[in-house]
Amino acid sequence: MELKLASPILFVLIEPELFGVNLNSEIRVIVAEGYRFLSVDLLLPAGNIVFKSVYCFSITSYRWKARSQAILTVLRNLGADFLCLQEVDEYDSFYKGNMDSNGYSSIYVQRSGQKHDGCGIFYKHNSAELVLEEKIEYNDLVDLNDDGSYSNDRHCDTPASANSDAEPKKGSSPQNTTEERGDPNDPRVRLKRDCVGIMAAFRLKDPSHHLVIVANTHLYWDPEWADVKLAQAKYLLSRLAQFKTVVSDKFECTPSVLVAGDFNSTPGDKVYQYLVSGNSSVPQLECLDGLPIPLCSVYDFTRGEPPFTNCTPDFTNTLDYIFFSPSGHIKPVSFLELPEPDSSDVAGGLPNHHHPSDHLPIGAEFKVTGE
Repeated sequence: MELKLASPILFVLIEPELFGVNLNSEIRVIVAEGYRFLSVDLLLPAGNIVFKSVYCFSITSYRWKARSQAILTVLRNLGADFLCLQEVDEYDSFYKGNMDSNGYSSIYVQRSGQKHDGCGIFYKHNSAELVLEEKIEYNDLVDLNDDGSYSNDRHCDTPASANSDAEPKKGSSPQNTTEERGDPNDPRVRLKRDCVGIMAAFRLKDPSHHLVIVANTHLYWDPEWADVKLAQAKYLLSRLAQFKTVVSDKFECTPSVLVAGDFNSTPGDKVYQYLVSGNSSVPQLECLDGLPIPLCSVYDFTRGEPPFTNCTPDFTNTLDYIFFSPSGHIKPVSFLELPEPDSSDVAGGLPNHHHPSDHLPIGAEFKVTGE
């Protein structure tokens, strides 16, 4: 099915003074019929200490008390029907209640081990009804390692030394992380990264009553462990395909699929190529299994991937994506315009007074095309 855009822009954020928590920040909205879908990595509150030596702006602007209110302002002003949020800390003490008071219900999965952040899906009470949910623990890959699929992924993936595109871990050194992670030659150690995802089926509260599956995830960060990210991406789509079958059988329907998150992978690398390999315009990849669910990137489909979604003094590139199933019954009709690289509101890196995270929000509006 050929998809055509009804509008090239969903909305444009015009320099809100977020750290001043100006609740009347100007938002220019170009209205299009459909459902707004946003995704953003929020950046952990722990950055108050860890990132003090990394970012060049005043640390007082970066503290959680100010930044948390700025985040709420951004999320409210974006006006999304669905929000996929990563690096969500303080879910019970901050996000759940504050977002509920702004009209959002939510579901959440916290990372395994000693991690305190996780992934959350927030949805407007009056836009959709939650009908089924399931959590994804990528540590499950440890128990699945014996089937041999993981070692094949590592064999065919980009060598660690050649994959320098992905996000470097902020505030840490390779020497420290090697000791913390254990023996890198043990596949079971490599796969236990405490990463998570969450997926859910929603019934839209409109005349169509269409069911949409929304998945949100945050893949492992390390550019030297690209094989781990690829294994996680494969597991994500495998679980998603199983979940789609359950939803289809239980509700006797053909649900559409939306997948969002921080994939810690740049356009063109093995993880990205795998996720969109159901798209005939992408060359076939050697060593990759058949794709359980064909996906297209919203931005690549509409305007090309943005030059960056993550912007720091040490690293600037695209790591965040929204994918949709082109064979489904929804199509993108507009997308969120992102700042250009030479824009003054990203100069010097993020977060800053305009953007309370080091990741930019990405988004699109989708329209139901009929069953």
